[in-house]
Formats: sequence, C-alpha cells, structure tokens
Amino acid sequence: SEEEVDARIQEVADMINKDYDGKDVHMICVLKGGVFFMCELAKRITRPVTLDFMSVSSYGDDTKSSGVVKDQPLDGKDVLIVEDIIDSGRTLSYLLRILKGRHPASIRLCTLLDKPERRVTDVEVDYCCFNIPDEFVVGYGLDYAQKYRNLPYIGELKIKED
Repeated sequence: SEEEVDARIQEVADMINKDYDGKDVHMICVLKGGVFFMCELAKRITRPVTLDFMSVSSYGDDTKSSGVVKDQPLDGKDVLIVEDIIDSGRTLSYLLRILKGRHPASIRLCTLLDKPERRVTDVEVDYCCFNIPDEFVVGYGLDYAQKYRNLPYIGELKIKED
C-alpha cells in the first residue's frame, strides 16, 4: 500500500543517514522507474545530497548503456545508486563496473524492490525496501508499456488472456 511504501522508504532513509553520517551523498537514479523512488528517498536524507540521472537498458543477455552520468565527475564522491527494481542483476552489474571505473570514494546500491530469486549475476544490494516474489509489478515508477508508473502503491499486474 502507499502507506507501507512510505514507511519503508523512511526506514531505509534512516539507515542511509546513519551510514553516511558526516558525508555528502551523490545519488544516481537509474531512469525511468527509479525517479519516483529517488525523489521520495532524497526528501528524507538529512545529509547534503546531489542528484544525477542515468539511463541504462537491458536487452536479453546483453546490456547497453543509452546514457552517461553527465557534468559531475565521481572522483572521491560517496555514490548511492538508486534503482526501482533489481531482477537478474545484469544491468546493475554492468552499471557498477562503469561507475567504479570513475573512482568514487564509495559506491552503494539502494533499490525499492528486489527479486533475489531471479538473480543471475552477483550484485550486492546495500539497501532494499522490499524483497518480492517473481511477479510482474507496477506502480511507484514501475511500468507496463509506459503505463501505471504514477500509481502511489505497488501492485501485481495480471494480464487477461482472451
């Protein structure tokens, strides 16, 4: 529900605030779905925050970056990647490799949803709001054919078959 999501984001933000005590947080949002989550999370971070956005798409067994982090080098920054959902881990594994090569002081991963049973690539998730089963979900930034992102809750999508 909207209330459950809101409460859990606050709990995760509290953990981040503690872990980043005395540090600035450079949040990198994985577009498009992650933007809803990142905005809500950023409002609850009490440390100084800077924001950046990256578009990364997954195609089958290959990954292809369709964007880059622009204007802000990562040298010496404490980076927090913010994702809406982690499934196989392929896209995040690729993204982490790229960003680690930009020499941040630290890099951590925060996701709204995680499907650990679908993981095929080892990705360490530092902050997770909810572990979910292998179901197709929408809402709170997650979409089906670019629809349903704006739902204030997370729900399973079931397609009626004729």
